[in-house]
Formats: sequence, structure tokens, C-alpha cells
Amino acid sequence: MAGRFAPRNARRAPVPHQAAATPVPAAQTRVWTPPGPLDLRLVLGPLRRGPADPTFRMVADGSVRRASRTPEGPGTLRVVARDGRIEASAWGPGAPWLLDQLPTLLGEGDDPAAFTPRHRLLAQTQHRRPGLRLLRTGLVLESLIPSILEQKVTTDEAYRAWRLLVRQYGEPAPGPQEYGLYVMPDARTWSLIPSWDWHRAGVDSKRSATILRTVRVARRMEEAAAMDLPDALTRLQAIPGIGPWTAAETLQRSNGAPDAVTVGDFHLPGIVGHALAGNRHADDEEMLTLLTPYEGQRHRATRLILLSGATPPRRAPRFQPRDIARL
Repeated sequence: MAGRFAPRNARRAPVPHQAAATPVPAAQTRVWTPPGPLDLRLVLGPLRRGPADPTFRMVADGSVRRASRTPEGPGTLRVVARDGRIEASAWGPGAPWLLDQLPTLLGEGDDPAAFTPRHRLLAQTQHRRPGLRLLRTGLVLESLIPSILEQKVTTDEAYRAWRLLVRQYGEPAPGPQEYGLYVMPDARTWSLIPSWDWHRAGVDSKRSATILRTVRVARRMEEAAAMDLPDALTRLQAIPGIGPWTAAETLQRSNGAPDAVTVGDFHLPGIVGHALAGNRHADDEEMLTLLTPYEGQRHRATRLILLSGATPPRRAPRFQPRDIARL
């Protein structure tokens, strides 16, 4: 469920110290006109794993920068909206792939008109957020690994683990370095991370073992990006340790799946129950019942609910996570 709320205003990131300036290769560029309103921050926001995500940056000038490991190699993408058009620049071996996939990434294949609101709250939110489209990265592993890190822990713990591991084992992103972006490790590098570094990052043995099983069949996982939702869910959940929650959170991003509803989440059933039926204690079964009118678009419905701000008030102290790295 992380990354589903409206993104906050970006803050300027500190410029990393460089001993000597290095020439930056010329960027490859593309301009694309979307078929309708498009809010870059809403569309790409689910890819950000916390405000200090080393692979993603929302910049104060309105642009978004993202480092990815594409089928063609590492690449950095910068996108900005101007006068109804999307201007994109890309660097690195993966630049042509990133630019070619730009419309798909920004929801060209998504159909917001397929969603018919049955509740006033969703109709109002859809009206206020006309630029919401469901992204599709076409890359499974880059969403699957951080989703595994988010299993059964707070988002702060998961964000910290992702940040530490990517900065330690990833590689500097191609292109301008003023934001210090990193490309996540490749499958082999993930498999070589020693147990003590998983521990220092606060990742328990269950989650690290799931990631190790996943990267051993990385190619099979990436094939799920071209599958229909039922087949893709089955492919991901064939790995022990990957359940419905992790699979849905991944495919929402990699496949742009509008019906990949997140079940097994600690907060989401109560949020949906509160918004649609005034029941903050709803469980997964009741949530799915409430979302029945949106069959085929249940993920979009939950995104609109989260963006509406109609969340139940907090009644308990915020959970204080236990840092296993200190044990």
C-alpha cells in the first residue's frame, strides 16, 4: 500500500560532493503528448520507496528522475510536463528502452473511462484527480524486491533497508549526478549479499531468503510483466514467501493491473471499510465485498479512496519498530 497517497511537495536534495567534475554524456530525448490529463507525481508516485529512495527523485522544478535496470542495461530517465506534453531525457545503455517505453510507463494503455464510480466519494475524488493514470513499468524485479522488504514491517523499516542495500550494492545511475541516484543491483549481486549485511539493513532471514529464491529465477519473474493478471499472480506466488499481498503490490506497478487489489494489508481493509461503509474494523472479506461493484477496477478504486483523504483517525500510538541490526 506504500506510495499510494498523494505525494508531498518535493524538497531540494543535497548535492553530493565530487572531487572532480566528470563529463556527462549527452542525453537522448523524446517528447510525447498524452491522450488526456496526466499528473506526473500521481502517476509515478507509487514507484518511490520513501523520500530518500536512491532510485527515484521528485525534484522541486516539477521533474521526476528515475534510475532503472532495464533489459538493455542501467538507465536514468528524467520526465517533466510542459504545456500538455511530456518531455523526457535519458542516459545510459538503457536509455533507448526507457524512452521507447515512456508512454506505457505513464499509462497510455490505461483506460480511466473503464471505471464507473458507485460511491459519491469516489466520484468526487475522480473528478478532482483527472490526471491519475495507472503506470506500467514492464519490470518485475525492481518492484518485487522492495515489496518483499515491506512484508510484515513498517514502511520506515522497509524504506531504510531498500536505501541501505541499493546504495551499498547498486551502482551510480548514468547521467547527471547532482541527485546521487543509484541503479538497483542485478540479480547476481542480490544473490551475493552476505547475511550480515541483510542483518545490518534490518532484514530478517525470512525476507532475505525469499529475495534469494526470487533472484535465482529472475528471468522467469520478469516474464510475468507480459502475462494476464491471473497468470502473473500465479507465477509470482510460485516462489515460497511471496503471497497475494506481495504479488498484488508488484503487479500494480510492473503490469499496471487495475484489478490487482491488495489483500493481507494491515491498514487497507479498515480504510476501505471506513470510506465506503463507515466501518474502520473491516477485514479483507468485507473489503472485497465492498469492492465488488468495481470488479476489474478494484485497484483503481482503492487508489481513489486513499487519495480522497477519507482515512479513519488514529486511535493508538504509532508503532515503534525494533531494529534487529542492534541485536
